[in-house]
Amino acid sequence: MLYFLQQEVPLLLEKVIMNHRLLGISFFACLLLPCSVSADQHSDNLLFVANQMEHTVLLVDPISKQVLAKVGVDINGYEVAVSPDGHFGYIPIYGNTWVGMPGSNGSTIHVVDLHGGRTVAVIDLGKEVRPHCAHFGPDGLLYVSAELANAIYIVDTKTRSLVGEIPTGASHTHMFVISPDGRRIYTANNEAGSVSVLDLRARTLLATIPIAKKVQRISISPDGKFVFTQDQETPRIAVIDTTTNAVVRSISLPRIVFSSVVTKDGRWLLANTESGKLFVVDLGSGALTKTFDTPDVPVLPTPGEFALAPDGTHAYVSCPQGGTIEVLNLKDWKLEEPIRLTRGVDGMAWVPVATDSPPFGMR
Repeated sequence: MLYFLQQEVPLLLEKVIMNHRLLGISFFACLLLPCSVSADQHSDNLLFVANQMEHTVLLVDPISKQVLAKVGVDINGYEVAVSPDGHFGYIPIYGNTWVGMPGSNGSTIHVVDLHGGRTVAVIDLGKEVRPHCAHFGPDGLLYVSAELANAIYIVDTKTRSLVGEIPTGASHTHMFVISPDGRRIYTANNEAGSVSVLDLRARTLLATIPIAKKVQRISISPDGKFVFTQDQETPRIAVIDTTTNAVVRSISLPRIVFSSVVTKDGRWLLANTESGKLFVVDLGSGALTKTFDTPDVPVLPTPGEFALAPDGTHAYVSCPQGGTIEVLNLKDWKLEEPIRLTRGVDGMAWVPVATDSPPFGMR
């Protein structure tokens, strides 16, 4: 059994260990939990998870369903990204509110060393922009939605500095996806009710597609041919043809949907709702084929997001109010025992377990 704790930190609780006054950020002690699971029971990949209520990020083993590490971050981190080599995790600090609502405005990105289990740097974006969603591009740069700047910011993680931006031409750019070929970015502009199409290489806005009065989140098919975003006024998912940049059909559902993801084989669209329902749609016919019950989340924070297992066999669904990560087996279409955490679990990203230098808690 191994315990990983920062030196000179009391064992009973997490305490503030440093105050970064220039950025107004408190760094919290890293608390790593004991793990008695043998090596052969561990997953080949770990989940890096943001907890928006506890102001932490977690390393979670999806097989043992244990938390291997917990690191404090500022208020609030909702989404996460992991470097392609699995060494660092990135947490944009949005602020203490939700999209379109008053509150504090974040201006930084926390950098966590996933091998050392601690925060090692804070990237200052220069102004308050409410950074939120983050993805690495094919060029190795980190792309981050800058909601108050109506842009996607571009961060060089080697120099830990802002190196560019792409205007979205719309307000409240909250979530985005990068096309499989790495050429396009598609953004969900929440309050504007639109989707922006960006040229990643040229760093320009190509088109703005009106969808509804308000949209939430966005997903893309594995072949990059279709983009999906959720109408927040009508229970439907708008389907965009990426060749024409136009809405080509709508998928009607019993409830308004919060987020969605397409399975790796491109056959199924998974979608979750504030009513605690998880829908499975056949993309060939557009028909709703299965419905599952997840913990009820009738008030904010709304349901979280999806993370597909790298091997495509399972879908993981974070439920902030329930404090769980639901596990859907995509082979037999059954909900398995959830990963039980604490309220606030939200954004997720996969961390590969490298044999030469595994993440903290896996040694």
